[in-house]
Amino acid sequence: MGFLEKIFGTHSERELKLVYPIVDKIEALEPAMEKLSDDELRNKTLEFKNRLKNGETLDDIIVEAYAVVREAAKRTLGMRHYRVQLIGGVVLHQGRITEMRTGEGKTLVSTLPAYLNALDGKGVHIVTVNDYLAKRDAEWMGQIHEFLGLKVGVILNSMNNDERRDAYNCDITYATNNELGFDYLRDNMVIYKEQLVQRGLYYAIVDEVDSVLIDEARTPLIISGQSGKSTRLYEACDILAGQLVRGKESAELTKMAALMKEEIEETGDFIVNEKDKNVNLTEEGVKKVEEFFHIENLADAENLEIQHNIILALRAHNLMFRDKDYVVKDDEVLIVDEFTGRIMPGRRYSDGLHQAIEAKEKVKVKRESKTLATITFQNFFNKYEKKCGMTGTALTEEKEFREIYGMDVIEVPTNLPVVRDDRQDAVYKTKREKLNAVVNEIVESHKKGQPVLVGTITIEASEELSDLLKRKNIPHKVLNAKFHELEAEIIADAGQLGAVTIATNMAGRGTDIKLGEGVIEAGGLKIIGTERHESRRIDNQLRGRAGRQGDPGESRFYISLEDDLMRLFGSERLMGMFNSLGLPEGEQIEHKMLSSAIEKAQKRIENNNFGIRKNLLEYDQVNNDQREIIYAERRRVLDGESMRDAIYKMITDTIEKAVGRSISDDQSPEEWDLDDLNNHILPIVPLEPITLDQVTGLKKNALMQKLKEDAVKLYEVKEAEFPEKEQLREIERVVLLRVIDRKWMDHIDDMDQLRQGIGLQAYGQRDPLVEYKFMGFEMFDEMTEAISEDTIKALMHVRIEQKVEREQVAKVTGTNKDDSVQQGPVRRVGKKIQPNDPCPCGSGKKYKYCHGKNA
Repeated sequence: MGFLEKIFGTHSERELKLVYPIVDKIEALEPAMEKLSDDELRNKTLEFKNRLKNGETLDDIIVEAYAVVREAAKRTLGMRHYRVQLIGGVVLHQGRITEMRTGEGKTLVSTLPAYLNALDGKGVHIVTVNDYLAKRDAEWMGQIHEFLGLKVGVILNSMNNDERRDAYNCDITYATNNELGFDYLRDNMVIYKEQLVQRGLYYAIVDEVDSVLIDEARTPLIISGQSGKSTRLYEACDILAGQLVRGKESAELTKMAALMKEEIEETGDFIVNEKDKNVNLTEEGVKKVEEFFHIENLADAENLEIQHNIILALRAHNLMFRDKDYVVKDDEVLIVDEFTGRIMPGRRYSDGLHQAIEAKEKVKVKRESKTLATITFQNFFNKYEKKCGMTGTALTEEKEFREIYGMDVIEVPTNLPVVRDDRQDAVYKTKREKLNAVVNEIVESHKKGQPVLVGTITIEASEELSDLLKRKNIPHKVLNAKFHELEAEIIADAGQLGAVTIATNMAGRGTDIKLGEGVIEAGGLKIIGTERHESRRIDNQLRGRAGRQGDPGESRFYISLEDDLMRLFGSERLMGMFNSLGLPEGEQIEHKMLSSAIEKAQKRIENNNFGIRKNLLEYDQVNNDQREIIYAERRRVLDGESMRDAIYKMITDTIEKAVGRSISDDQSPEEWDLDDLNNHILPIVPLEPITLDQVTGLKKNALMQKLKEDAVKLYEVKEAEFPEKEQLREIERVVLLRVIDRKWMDHIDDMDQLRQGIGLQAYGQRDPLVEYKFMGFEMFDEMTEAISEDTIKALMHVRIEQKVEREQVAKVTGTNKDDSVQQGPVRRVGKKIQPNDPCPCGSGKKYKYCHGKNA
């Protein structure tokens, strides 16, 4: 603790001093609330709504509203908010993160700000980490809100659009972060206003905020459609990857080393960098790839796809592991979430990595996908007018919460002191010695009836430990991604006398472990961690499963020098020192240097991961600015606004740009390139060809004005063909929507390609991010110009007898995070015709593609 903190207290302590007077007032109202009948208590909701309508604010009614919720909780659930829960509720209403230890009843805390903010009538979203918790909390805590006359809804993965719309129209809606994000993206792909499911993003209360806004924020949400690429190349590259030999390099290749052209000796065909999770071919490897595919130079532009796919195949074989990163079930590769240990149905790795793993595991390789819509969790949650969060572990990431989300973390004291015994790490030389020590510890605890919860990092580790316990005849339950359906049941029993439970990181977040009879006498729940996680928070979460509400308990982590964390991030000098000690087998190593080395390794990884997330956000910021413009334009169309003025502006802008491209200011009419001008204008606006006779004596600006007037007149003639003006207005909306969607989807894909190749700019002494922004804005300008041209082109050739209806450019049948379930191909609007045939739109022009809407 610093000098100033000793005098003034920590940030949390200072902030809580301002909250305590509010909580004192809430508690003082308890006797008055107890005297009210059920109907009188329920009528308070109507009273509050009327007061808000008459100019009072939420802050004016917070004291009474919280007192009402506390009383309603007692009457419906038999639960009474503790003082610390009231404190947490005030902090959440202020739009902050409340750090409350596991077992302090965060679920009940959320009912306070949810009720208060729902009185505004704009809808409150309570965000949970999985469907099970969303459904459970909506049914359980929803009783309080329903009793007070509010409507509660829940969004589940299995729901259709009508059910979702109904749930979003409730006062309080429980949902997972993924469902909320995907519904937002899908809403921005619909073609009729009635198909929208969400109604604005007003207030979000994020449960397990660190998991949602930190852990999951490394991968964006993506909705995608199927691309036309063949899957044969993945299978070929998989065969080749099996033939290549893994090698080593004499030193790490840094950017500086590459610029200085330093020689680095490499062996084998490829080098794997486990820290940065990437693979590079050696010179020898490049030769083998060229021989295998019968190509002369792998670095040639036309061989980029082969180069990309062979690296993917090598990554699939050397960095992606079955039963750790993914499982194979029913002839399908399913991703396992590294933070929760849960299977993520429907999600696919992006950029072809999923296909490479499918080829490796010899299951059916599905078609690659094309991105149709995407957003990061950071940008999505920052769209809410107000947001707050709660978790047991947030302080380690406070800097990130402040910088990216503008939320500070307030540590709320526990209701009862924590008496859990957190013991020092037990360190062993090898993994085998470590596992033997863990098994012996479990056997000892089991003898005295003390329940044990063992946390593992991978499915593989949980099954290995299970096998060792079976040999010792210790009855136990295993909870991992393969059996996650039984999660709540298994975790609920983990506190019974003599119970032994092995769980991956999911360890039942959000489910209480109640201690059975006789367990307190046996020492409470014992937590054993078989490995340190990359993040200190996840270790703290595991520890926090024990010692809740003043219960006894203990926790200890068992580590070996062979664990990934120590192998990749521990200092080589320290590892060498312990290896040279010549310790007898099975002996535990205890050393202060070792404990600090573990913490340093975790801090290094946390900083590294923060860098990855910040980098992702900086790149996505470019896309986000563009996304806002496109989505706002789409919304105007959906809201039924007249697009007439926008279309007229597109016509005049198109003419202006075409004249600007073909004619320079210092030329006389005789020098003007009229062929070039005709080629620019006529395919879009079917005017009479411009000849020298027409332009003699005109200046550039006068010509521009004349062409604008002619183009506008042409469109007015088109308007006059329609008996009802609204017919053409609807056609304008249909065409504009279709063109925006098609161009935007192509643009997202192009930006994706740009992002993948932009890193090379660093070798040319340029900042990749600056280059990405610069090129991204240029590409966006080109896209908006193309939207104008294609829209005008279509509208100028539309005919009255044509039936023009809105339809989605790309059908969305599935979504997931990181890449999606496959969908139908993106359709081309124009029909291909022979280059010299007349265009079927009836204009008499000869084009490669028909531009008419009857195509």
